[in-house]
Amino acid sequence: MTTSKKTTGASADNAITMLADDHKKVKKLFKDFEKLKEKGDAAEKEALAEQICAELTIHAEIEEEVFYPAARAAIDDDEMMNEAEVEHASAKDLIEQLQAIDSSDPTYDAKVTVLGEYVNHHIEEEEKEMFPKVKKAKLDLEALGEELATLKETKETQIMGGAAKSSGSRSPSARL
Repeated sequence: MTTSKKTTGASADNAITMLADDHKKVKKLFKDFEKLKEKGDAAEKEALAEQICAELTIHAEIEEEVFYPAARAAIDDDEMMNEAEVEHASAKDLIEQLQAIDSSDPTYDAKVTVLGEYVNHHIEEEEKEMFPKVKKAKLDLEALGEELATLKETKETQIMGGAAKSSGSRSPSARL
């Protein structure tokens, strides 16, 4: 099995590549939000914040359900994995707070900004500490990537589809 991992080259990093692509996407969304804070209208900011929350929710769920258990078993670094899970819990708390308030709330922009700061910190730790350890482990990252992709597609249908069907409802349960 190990030799097939080496012969597949970059495709063997499928799980990590997929998660890193999610990281790039959400980082761009946060940058777009920062630009809108200055010039955008409330509806644009709210739509972008909802997209950020949906993307983060999906990403966190697939990591927690598939990637983290595999990584925890492969790298034997409970402290790092526990920290990642606590960071997810903090982000989820802010997402719930954002979904419970209106974009006209004076703390709305600050909550999105702080969420972005939390997420950027978390991304940096995953990409610089966790991902290199997972790459060195004897995981089938291609198969793990396929499992992540399948689950992500299901979650997108549930979360994005549920949000669209709710006609703009800000119900947290529609997205979490």
